[in-house]
Amino acid sequence: MLKIGINRMGVSDLGSLSAVGGFFSGIIKSPMVIAGLLLYVISAAIWMIVLSAVDLSFAYPFLGFTYVLVLVLSKFILREDVNPVRWIGAFIITAGVVVLSRG
Repeated sequence: MLKIGINRMGVSDLGSLSAVGGFFSGIIKSPMVIAGLLLYVISAAIWMIVLSAVDLSFAYPFLGFTYVLVLVLSKFILREDVNPVRWIGAFIITAGVVVLSRG
């Protein structure tokens, strides 16, 4: 949501103070960016709940799945070009998380 919102804002050069002010004004006015920031806060709260329930050494590797999720969402929601090397990397991350979760 953050990416979509920022793309819709059409961010340009932020070299001047007025441009930076316009950027932050656009963020405040963008429902998509605000929703993305809200989801970010919710994910941080969920992460704290997870940390209170399991060992960090078990939970932390699962953050690797966020890279895989972002890759999939980028491909199918944002219609970005994802090359085969990135898919291989996502597979390696997934395999690594599976191995770590079993140990």
